[in-house]
Amino acid sequence: MYNIVTDFCIRSKNFYNYALYITRQEFIFNNKWIRYQDLQKTLKDTEPYKQLMSQSSQCVLQVLERNWKSYFNGIKEWKRSPQKFLGMPRLPNYKKKNGKFVWFLKNNQTYIKENKLYFRLKVFDGYSFKTNATGRLISIRFIPQNDYYTLEIIYEKEIKNKENYNTNCASIDLGVNNFVTMTNNVGLQPIVINGKGVKSINQYYNKQRAKLLSEVTKRNNQFWSHALDTLNRKRYNRIKNFMHHTSKYIVNYCIINNIDNLAVGLNKTWKQDCKLGDKVTQTFTFIPYDLLIKQLKYKCDECGIQFVNTEENYTSGTSFLDNEEPIKENYNKSRRVKRGLFKSNNGTLINSDVNGSLQIMKKVFPKAFVNGILGNLTPVVINVCKM
Repeated sequence: MYNIVTDFCIRSKNFYNYALYITRQEFIFNNKWIRYQDLQKTLKDTEPYKQLMSQSSQCVLQVLERNWKSYFNGIKEWKRSPQKFLGMPRLPNYKKKNGKFVWFLKNNQTYIKENKLYFRLKVFDGYSFKTNATGRLISIRFIPQNDYYTLEIIYEKEIKNKENYNTNCASIDLGVNNFVTMTNNVGLQPIVINGKGVKSINQYYNKQRAKLLSEVTKRNNQFWSHALDTLNRKRYNRIKNFMHHTSKYIVNYCIINNIDNLAVGLNKTWKQDCKLGDKVTQTFTFIPYDLLIKQLKYKCDECGIQFVNTEENYTSGTSFLDNEEPIKENYNKSRRVKRGLFKSNNGTLINSDVNGSLQIMKKVFPKAFVNGILGNLTPVVINVCKM
């Protein structure tokens, strides 16, 4: 299937660039945005549209429509609050000339039967894939990677919302060695999910990447190779596997302990603003926290758990034991007497990540500790999978 998929991904890229050229020219010279319906009518008789097949071409145009919407929404927000952005949003850009783009197939071109995905296309006659997808099939897409393709199945699944949510809460503070520090208001001991495995994956990756880059530069005066592609893919798959184990453990923990509310602290620009020294910065910025948050979001939605992602400003330098609000006026990070220890105003010591996690919970769920908190606040370290 590889050559067939490659051919259609190239066609998809060509059609995307073709449609984008028309919309960009109209916008640049006439200040008009050609919407999806008008663009589809204009292009339906063209050769690039027919080569890709009408259903797939329509999906490409829908992606282009979303990209233009994102651009206009970004410009509008940038004019209101430019400080939120790293720069002015740019027009949707062309795909690389020698690159590829996603190839979409709608549900009238594919179907699922007895846990297998089948195709209604002659070019794929006899091919099938095993799948655990349930619900109404919407579409599938082949996503080009460096030297392989990822097949994604998009399906619709009904999620029943709970009528009543309890007041049991949990919150998460993200880090490096202590990858996840999770606290709760139900009296259970806090847990820490060990992140040293991810750290070692990234250290090995950086070491091997530097070695392979040096070799390929000396040999061919180039900056990439198939060996680097393979290294990238293996690193991504190992980290993604760790993220799935972590998110599954957290969601199962909430279900078992009847926790209906989960909050995660994350600052959107903390990697750009990171000034911790070269080694620590490299370790920190190579961890894809957004991947974990996306997995937690959809897994919580499926299980009826309310998920909140919030800014963690001032949570690490304010004291939970002193009942301080996580605001700038109370912020005093000098109370972190040692790495990993936070001292309250009366001299009581608490794990600094536990303190930060509890402050995140207080920030998102102000009434979480109305009845106080019970139990031991010394965290237990958990290894969710073998790395």
